[in-house]
Amino acid sequence: MKIYSKILYTFLATTLLLSCGGRKTTSDADIVVSIEPIKYIIEQITLGDFDIEVLVPQGASPETFDPTPRQAISLNNAKLVFATGLIDFEQELLKRLENRNIIDLSHGIELIEGSCSHAHHNHTHAHHSHGVDPHIWTSPQELRVMAKNAYNAIAQLYPDSTQYAEAYNKLAQELESLDMECRSAIKASNTTAFAIYHPALTYYARAYSLEQIAIEDEGKEPSAKHIAHIIDETKGKGVTSLLYQSEYPRSVVDVVAKDMGIEPTEINPLAGNPLQFIRDVTRTITNKKE
Repeated sequence: MKIYSKILYTFLATTLLLSCGGRKTTSDADIVVSIEPIKYIIEQITLGDFDIEVLVPQGASPETFDPTPRQAISLNNAKLVFATGLIDFEQELLKRLENRNIIDLSHGIELIEGSCSHAHHNHTHAHHSHGVDPHIWTSPQELRVMAKNAYNAIAQLYPDSTQYAEAYNKLAQELESLDMECRSAIKASNTTAFAIYHPALTYYARAYSLEQIAIEDEGKEPSAKHIAHIIDETKGKGVTSLLYQSEYPRSVVDVVAKDMGIEPTEINPLAGNPLQFIRDVTRTITNKKE
C-alpha cells in the first residue's frame, strides 16, 4: 500500500504540473467513473451527452488496479468523478483529490461489513477497505441510491436540465420495477439460498432475504475441509445454483459443482449493464429460463 501511495502521489503531482497551463487534451473525458456499472448509470441520466472514461478497463480487476499517468490527468480535468467510494484505489483517490469533484455514490447506503474484506490476508484478491463489502451496484435497491446521488451531483452543474431530471426519473422507475421483478421471481421459486465462489452478491442477498453461501474462506482459497462443509451445507439447504467469477479458480468450483450435481454459472459483476446483470442472476438462482 505504501508503494502504491507513492506511485499515485507521483501520478497526481504530474497531473498538477501538466494542468497548470489550463489546457485540456482531446483525450480527456468530461466525466470519469471508477467501474463499468457506474458508467451505465451516468449514461442513462445524461443521455449520452458526455464523454465518459472508465478507470478500470474491461477484463481488469478493481482489486489489483493502479491508475495510469494518463488517467491521472483525466481525473484532474474531468467535470465530475464518480466512484463507489469503497474500493481501495478509490479510497486513495478520495484522499489525494479531496478538493476535486469526486462523488461518493455509497452515501446513504447501509453498508455491510464482513468476509468480503481481505486486507488482512496475504492473498491475490486483497482489496476492500475497512471490512466493508463494496459491491453495492449488485442490488436494485442500492442502485437506486447510487442513481440518486449521481443525479444530484449532475443537477448541481446543470440545474436547468429538465431532460436529465426526466431521464433520472425513468431510471429510478426502471430500478423499482426490476426490484419488484426480482422479488416476485424469488418468492415464486421458493429460493432461499445460492452458492457462489466469491461473495459478491451480499447486497442482493440482503435485499431478497437470501442466504449467500461462499466457497471462498474469508478471502482465501478454501481447504478440503471447508469445501466438504460447503457441499454438505448446500445439499442440506437444497441449493440449485452455483455462481463464480472467471478470475477465481475454476478447479475448486468444479469440485463443488460436481458434488452438488449442477452446472456452475459464470457471472461478471462488472458487466456494463448492471440491470441486466441483476436480471440474469435472478434467472439463474431461480432456475428460470429465458
